[in-house]
Amino acid sequence: MGGRIVRRVGSSFWSGLALGAVAAVSLYLAQPRRQPISGDAVAIDGDSLRLGGVEIRLEGVDAPEYRQTCLRGGREEACGHEARQALAALLASGGVRCDGSGRDRYGRTLAICTAGGRDLNREMVLAGHAVAVDAYHAEEQEARRWKRGVWATVFERPADWRARHPRPVE
Repeated sequence: MGGRIVRRVGSSFWSGLALGAVAAVSLYLAQPRRQPISGDAVAIDGDSLRLGGVEIRLEGVDAPEYRQTCLRGGREEACGHEARQALAALLASGGVRCDGSGRDRYGRTLAICTAGGRDLNREMVLAGHAVAVDAYHAEEQEARRWKRGVWATVFERPADWRARHPRPVE
């Protein structure tokens, strides 16, 4: 009788180990893989670019929309245009590479991008041309502290601005 118990415990052990291994492999395979894209890039707006024919959205950040304005000293400024110009200047440093991890609701590739060895997502938030969404919160705090970019103005968060100015249905 003791032999049966040992076999059952042993069988249960191996079954549990096999199930654990299957679960670990499934979790590994389910994680998003970063797919690198590199080449010449063009800024679409402050958090979107076109690279190798692929439209990319900078992951973890949100920049003012191209048509969005901010108030500085009672005057309206085109902070959306400024954000696009800032991204274009970073892209001009060359060697653009984006590591995509998925897609947004508009079908754009979500990615962390670099140019000239600099993290573009991070640099846009640090300069105050984008706000932190899911990452880069320390960089946003620094931009706020030093009143960089939009933090030197009165502005509406890009997500709130988009809610009040919905995209036309295409």
